[in-house]
Amino acid sequence: MTDLQPSATGRLYGVGLGPGDPSLVTVRAAELIGKADVVAYHSARHGRSIARSIAERYLTGGQIEEQLVYPVTTEATEHPGGYRGAIDEFYEEAAARLAAHLDAGRDVVVLAEGDPLFYGSYQHMHKRLAHRYPTEVVPGVTSVSAAAARLGRPLVEAEEVLTILPGTLPEEELAARLASTDSAVIMKLGRTFPTVRRALERAGRLQDAQYVERATMAAERTAPLAEVDPESVPYFSVAVLPSRIGLPPHEPAAGDATAGGTGDGTGAGPGEVVVIGLGPAGPLWLTPEARGELAAADDLVGYTTYIDRVPVRPGQRRHGSDNKVESERAEFALDLARQGRRVAVVSSGDPGVFAMATAVLEVACEERYGDVPVRIVPGMTAAHAAASRAGAPLGHDYAVVSLSDRLKPWEVVARRLRAAASADLVLALYNPGSQSRTTQVGLARDLLLEHRAPDTPVVMARDVGGPTERVRTVRLAELDPAEVDMRTILLIGSSQTRAVRRGNGTEVVWTPRRYPEV
Repeated sequence: MTDLQPSATGRLYGVGLGPGDPSLVTVRAAELIGKADVVAYHSARHGRSIARSIAERYLTGGQIEEQLVYPVTTEATEHPGGYRGAIDEFYEEAAARLAAHLDAGRDVVVLAEGDPLFYGSYQHMHKRLAHRYPTEVVPGVTSVSAAAARLGRPLVEAEEVLTILPGTLPEEELAARLASTDSAVIMKLGRTFPTVRRALERAGRLQDAQYVERATMAAERTAPLAEVDPESVPYFSVAVLPSRIGLPPHEPAAGDATAGGTGDGTGAGPGEVVVIGLGPAGPLWLTPEARGELAAADDLVGYTTYIDRVPVRPGQRRHGSDNKVESERAEFALDLARQGRRVAVVSSGDPGVFAMATAVLEVACEERYGDVPVRIVPGMTAAHAAASRAGAPLGHDYAVVSLSDRLKPWEVVARRLRAAASADLVLALYNPGSQSRTTQVGLARDLLLEHRAPDTPVVMARDVGGPTERVRTVRLAELDPAEVDMRTILLIGSSQTRAVRRGNGTEVVWTPRRYPEV
């Protein structure tokens, strides 16, 4: 509430009316409507106002009514400023009309469906008048709450996240946001319904989606969104993705309709295995697609350290294991999927780069798992994350090599290093060392010095994005194996790579896009 003017002026009230049933108008809202000198409400050019119809029983008949008629809604306009210009001009004129009443000492109630500051027309009056007149906003029951109530389904529980989206967003943006959230409500359907439906399908959430039209009104309608005729959808309708927690056994979890299982381990057909890249560290580098797949999974399978990076969700089973049992882990995940489970196998970075995607596909190609769907969800790689911290060392051609000789002989590693070095490629070296492997970094350094200058920049990046992140640049000749472990990635520059200290004192490493002619 603001109170910036003397009492000689009137007071402005933004009054929420709730979702449509007049009996859901709050006591405070009803009192103010009955006492107001002026009652204002918005309408389209046809003149019918839903807000006024909700408030009608609370009007006394002696009030001044200000009908604020939109000059344009969804149709084209010849206004020189286009749609935005026409609407802004209308808001300015409407605010001036209300200001005249306030200046005359009249109290003005502006009616708003739902809540005044939740996608409400009142907010445009508020922004233009609240700093000039004493103002009170009276909250109302939103269509979001009404829709959940009419469905009889919780929206969110525990640590679940609720996302509210306008259906006017582009399809790709809607799909990304829907894939990454737990629960959602999509507003402003009507002509946007086909786009919203496609976005839900792309996000793998269509089977979860519920449709609510005119909640609490006489013409209320609810239905599974997939069954709704797009031609029948009005503006006053919403799409709802309710809480995923505690779904009844007969209801599939998100996406299980396509997988053929029930998601509770009792399905007759196979579930699905989704191999997910978590990125190098932390939730900021987790893609929306990966976030959504993690939330939708019945089971998480992976190296315990990586499992621990995923938030605990009620009802979701977690199966951690050691880092050296990739084949056994893959087999376990596929067996779960054969029982009808939706399984997420997690990897750090990108699952296709020295990680679990290959291990899962190797086992999945065995005849006994031929009917189990497997998908790969990419993630930010450690090499790209480390490069971003240093500058742009991967700005030209580069090669990615694992220094681990656990699954291939060191002779193969050395041959590949020589080939890449002789081709003058930048090198991203994964798995450089561990407690059981202490010689590879030194051997690689000495081999590369046969082809590179001693002062070649080397980016040493450890725990990038994590709490103990450390990124620094050293000369190739000074690369110390004792400072390298399994959480370190090395980026070895080419003959063209530069380490430059800029005027602000920061050092950047970059490889030019152009290569000199031979």
